[in-house]
Amino acid sequence: QVQLVESGGVLVQPGGSLRVSCAVSGSSTTIYAMGWYRQAPGKQRELVASITNSGTSTYADSVKGRFTISRDNAKNTIYLQMNSLKPEDTAVYYCNAVIRVGFSVNNYWGQGTQVTVSS
Repeated sequence: QVQLVESGGVLVQPGGSLRVSCAVSGSSTTIYAMGWYRQAPGKQRELVASITNSGTSTYADSVKGRFTISRDNAKNTIYLQMNSLKPEDTAVYYCNAVIRVGFSVNNYWGQGTQVTVSS
């Protein structure tokens, strides 16, 4: 069974930095695109950043220049380095991955990790 496990969410002051991680465990054959989404209270879940298995990344306009997504294919893990954090970055951050298991390709989600930016 495939599982995505996030870690690293904490309380951080405005202007600070934080790195969150997401590791894929369980049986899988191919991990395609992976990404980070976030959902703030009362708002819809939004894409923050994504990265293909060849390393091509995309970012939401609101985080360009501040966040960096990276991927370690040997460890089936992605990271989101967040710098110059703002209070509006406060949200639950969810990891997402498109994974082939056998003949099926499905979308998988982690349980989420809370990032709070506050003084």
